Amino acid sequence: MARYTDELAAIVTYEQELRRRIGERLALERGESTRDGLSEEQVALAEAAILAWQQQGEEEQDLHAFRAMGPLQELLVEHRAALDRIDDIHDRRLS
Repeated sequence: MARYTDELAAIVTYEQELRRRIGERLALERGESTRDGLSEEQVALAEAAILAWQQQGEEEQDLHAFRAMGPLQELLVEHRAALDRIDDIHDRRLS
């Protein structure tokens, strides 16, 4: 018997994991520890990085395609794709 899994729940969990990884990456780049989890400041920095990435124009983000991206940018691209997927699922469910 096939088990039902909710695609939306899975992608939301993945998106939250990416948020955590972005926070950890930023902390690493700043030489900070995350051994005890992310601090409020580290979470805020991750949120700010995600927001800044979202607010960049597509043209600017497309330029990244022609340059090597670092680990942080790769996580931000992956996070944006997860958010787009969540939006697609919501749209599909509403129609």
